[in-house]
Amino acid sequence: MTSPLALSVLATLSEGPTHPYEIARLLKRRGKDQSVKIRYGSLYTVVQSLEDQGFVTAEGTAKPGRRPERTVYRLTGDGRDELHDRLRELISEPAKEYPLFEAALSLIGVLPPDDVIALLTERLRMLEVELAGTRATLHELIVEQRLPRLFLVESEYSLAMKQAETDWVRGMIAELTDGSLEGVDHWRTWHKTGEFPGEWAQRDWAKADRAGRESEVDEPG
Repeated sequence: MTSPLALSVLATLSEGPTHPYEIARLLKRRGKDQSVKIRYGSLYTVVQSLEDQGFVTAEGTAKPGRRPERTVYRLTGDGRDELHDRLRELISEPAKEYPLFEAALSLIGVLPPDDVIALLTERLRMLEVELAGTRATLHELIVEQRLPRLFLVESEYSLAMKQAETDWVRGMIAELTDGSLEGVDHWRTWHKTGEFPGEWAQRDWAKADRAGRESEVDEPG
């Protein structure tokens, strides 16, 4: 499947032929590196892969000023079809992603509740700083530079997701602090005593977990 960086290359070439170095400069100048991980070394590898697949083709070289001669690429018909088809798929079909924060939350019980409160509080502080910075940037681009919103929708989406995360983190801190989160008292006791709470041990999910472990031990080999 075409990667986000590959799609960015194809989208840039849809504007006209150019060389990989200029593609990277354009993407960064337009702020696309906030949504797509862009590395010069990776980009050259991606361009080569796109050429191997017939999505782009070399059409000569360019020598800007005193800089080294660079190969200029253009988008092929197959490349345009791939760009359109893949974008349609990504926009229309929700896909399961694996954010690092979500992964960390799935393991949160390993840490004591009070530590988690402190860590989430620090995250909340950083999120609020990022939100303020993003809002200021969007205001400058839309109001002062009059950049059409069409070119900023990914930033608006990112802002909305970050705002949702900020609200969730703030709410979780409140529930952990006032003890209203179900299970927080057992969680705290577990870390203080080192013993799995007896009340939890009698619940169906804990019994199923134990049964699964026991069955693995009994399996031969």
